[in-house]
Amino acid sequence: MDLHSIKLRLQEHLSDGLVLIIGSGLSCAEGLPGMQQLADYLREQLAGEFTGTDADTWAAISELLDKNGLEAALLKIPPTPNIESALVKCIGEKISDYERTAISELFSGKRTLKLTRLLKYIVKPKTGLPIITTNYDRLIEIAAEEAGLGADTMFFGRFIGKLNKKESAFSFCRNAKLTKKNCCLEKIDRALIYKPHGSLDWYSRNGTPVFYAGDLPNCTRLIITPGKNKYRNGYERPFDLHLSCANDAIDKASRFLVIGYGFNDDHLQTHLISRIENGKPILILTRSLSKNARQLALEYRNVISIEQMSNSSGTCIIFEQKEYSFPSIEIWDVDSFVKEVLEP
Repeated sequence: MDLHSIKLRLQEHLSDGLVLIIGSGLSCAEGLPGMQQLADYLREQLAGEFTGTDADTWAAISELLDKNGLEAALLKIPPTPNIESALVKCIGEKISDYERTAISELFSGKRTLKLTRLLKYIVKPKTGLPIITTNYDRLIEIAAEEAGLGADTMFFGRFIGKLNKKESAFSFCRNAKLTKKNCCLEKIDRALIYKPHGSLDWYSRNGTPVFYAGDLPNCTRLIITPGKNKYRNGYERPFDLHLSCANDAIDKASRFLVIGYGFNDDHLQTHLISRIENGKPILILTRSLSKNARQLALEYRNVISIEQMSNSSGTCIIFEQKEYSFPSIEIWDVDSFVKEVLEP
């Protein structure tokens, strides 16, 4: 298979019925910390912070961080409530610091977010473009607005937002057309951003989820930490609504674009794998395929994967269950993908 033929298939893929699924790989490409950086930071920040059972549990988790990684460690040893609270605080602060740097560079003209360039070439249905992410940061929301889209996260209110899917949707209406039989509302093009693991701008206020764009040091951020506890916490508000909408979008999708996501999250896996097994086309862009993603690409003809060549520059593509290497091109990176595949 030659590269030109593959590019044509990639261009055709970004059409009607597309759902984007975005993992931490895209945020890392923008300079935000990955799991290993977070693990190192947590080990440093939380050393000596706990007593009694909490101290014993954290010591056991810390011992696993280097060998197993953050998520695997927390899957093996669930954190106590005190440890989980500390994890939420530290992770939120760390990611927020790096996010602030990325946004400052964007505002000063030093960078353009990779997703912004890509969104300009994707069909935007009038019902909204679904984007599902496991990331806590707000770079997707900002990238959408930079691309001229609205960013609908189902919170309504500019300063103290309340979780209200209907009110949020109505806020993107710009006109109403009357016909003899009904009234048609016209909405601006928008991204429907579903965040089943939470967001840096979600807080708990007297047990109620609220949106606030700034940092509130003494308030609890609503983010779900990696590990077993996410399966318990994921069925509480607002995570349950976002997970339900994400799964509904997956069930209705005609095709998928997956960026920097490793297929290691059971919250989304059941619905997503089912769609792949039913033959829905899926395109995976990532620096390095996870074991699960590689297995899917080799097992299903409807899965195309694009990653960096191992130990060298260039691109490795799994296309119709066969591997191809293209040493002279880097289309696994979103910027290069736009430049080499989509731009005229």
